[in-house]
This record gives sequence, C-alpha cells and structure tokens, in this order.
Amino acid sequence: MIKNCLRGFGALSLALVPLVASAPAQAAQSPAGVRASEVTTLADAVGLVTVVAEDRTGYTRSSFKHWNSGDLADGCNTRNEVLIAEATTAPAVAAGCKLTGGTWWSYYDGQEVVDPGALDIDHMVPLAEAWDSGASAWTAARREAYANDQGAATSLVAVTARTNRQKSDQDPAQWLPPAPAAQCRYVGEWVSTKLRWQLSADAAELEALKVFAEGPCEDSIVSYTPAP
Repeated sequence: MIKNCLRGFGALSLALVPLVASAPAQAAQSPAGVRASEVTTLADAVGLVTVVAEDRTGYTRSSFKHWNSGDLADGCNTRNEVLIAEATTAPAVAAGCKLTGGTWWSYYDGQEVVDPGALDIDHMVPLAEAWDSGASAWTAARREAYANDQGAATSLVAVTARTNRQKSDQDPAQWLPPAPAAQCRYVGEWVSTKLRWQLSADAAELEALKVFAEGPCEDSIVSYTPAP
C-alpha cells in the first residue's frame, strides 16, 4: 500500500511551511498564558510519536459527542463553523445557520465545491483511530473537545464526502489523498494532530510516516500546539 501511495510523486513539499534549514524543535513566541506552537522538521516530528499497538475494544462513534454548538455564539454548530471558516468564497448565513452559496476547495482531491451539502468535515485523525491511539482512556469531555477541535486549523477539514468516506477510519499506511500534490500536506497534518493530542501510532502507521518524512516530504516541517 505504501508503494502504491508513493506512485506519481514528484517534487512535493508540505504546504504548511517551507523548510529553510534543518533545525531542532523549537517553541514559537506566544503571549503569557497561551500555549506556544512547536515547530520541527517532519522527520523529527514523526520521531516524537509514541509507538503503541492499537486496541479498538469498546469503541463506538457516540463516544465522541459531535457536532456541538461550536466555538462562537453564532447559532451554528461546529460543522457549519468549519464550513464558514474554510470557505474560499463566503456563503450566506440565514436563520438557523442555513448556508447558501459559497465555494470550497477540497484539497484531498483538488476539487472545487459549491454545494456545502456535498462536503464532509473530516477528522484528520478519525475518531476510531483516535480511540485506538489513546482516546479510549480520556474523559467524555476531552473526547468531545477532540471531536469538535477548532483550536488547530489541521484538526478538522472540509473535503468532498466521497474522499472522506473512502478514507473512513484508515491511517496513512492504508489510505492517502488521491491528489498526489496533497499527500505531503496530509502527512504533516496527520502528525501534527497526533502530537497535538498526544496520540500514539502503531508500527505500520509509523513506518508509512517515516517513508514520507525521509523521502518525498523530507523538506517539510510541521507546527503544532499541544491541546489544552
């Protein structure tokens, strides 16, 4: 699967930040009381992810309450707040947070979308994968915070329903975005989310991440902020 995912790769780089020079992880400056972002190379970030065998015992999707009322007092739930935030052309927002018009870019497959109903809000690290990787030990409140996380732009992403459902609960050893130019960005955002929430990886997943970090995405860095 990893070899298939690497087919078609050219000179790709993570869309987050271009790497100028190799440097150790460092904390970005932030105001007092605000958690600083950690910035590091993709390879070093992968090295920070703990390897633990996955266990899905007891998982149900309802263990992660979503979508909740969102971060803003705007009458919109988390799904619609993400759609509004990620729109390339802002939609009109009517009573009940009904969205009309607007344009979105689904970076997984490079598609422009004009119907918000054709979009899913993807959890970068799927809920089942999060459960397997440490969230099973969390409180219900922390799982709800994870499932509705708007504190990092990489946690939730508006993409075509087709690609989200193809992805399902698979990790990067099993699935990558069909658009080759999106894959380094995706790997970086996956690692960023795992580190933000202190989630582990299984051995196959980590090996897949290393293939990208040491190969087509070696000139990439990631930034993440530890979750509250």
